[in-house]
Amino acid sequence: MKVNIYTDGAARGNPDGPGGFGTILTYEDSKGMIHTKELSGGYKKTTNNRMELMAVIRGLEALTKPCEIDLYSDSKYVTDAFNQHWLESWIKKGWKRGKNEPVKNIDLWKRLLEAKKIHTVNFIWVKGHAGHEMNERCDYLATSAADGSDLMEDTDS
Repeated sequence: MKVNIYTDGAARGNPDGPGGFGTILTYEDSKGMIHTKELSGGYKKTTNNRMELMAVIRGLEALTKPCEIDLYSDSKYVTDAFNQHWLESWIKKGWKRGKNEPVKNIDLWKRLLEAKKIHTVNFIWVKGHAGHEMNERCDYLATSAADGSDLMEDTDS
């Protein structure tokens, strides 16, 4: 099955303010009907990068069987980690980067890799706040979740 996933993360007062993620999944069934599912959630204290990762994770985890996915994100942190092979390098170096510094958000990177395992994913960067309809909707979902009253704890931020 071919699926499009659109994602965005947001944090207010980054790095230690409330944040949220927004994810939209779309696919076309055999009759040509488009199906859409929106996901979002907010956290009390987090970072923008953690929310960008969580948006991707929740989109992948929502799929129950192997899919071909075009995943659209305005986060170079996410897209470059795959397209520039940063993740492969970090793993080879024992989750270290650059000058032997530890990679941030290892818990979420590992969760993302696990969620991605059964899928074929093409990571596509889109310019944020540039009128891309689905990116704008994801931004709305993420910021609304960050501003919500039912925020969760992000234990590893």
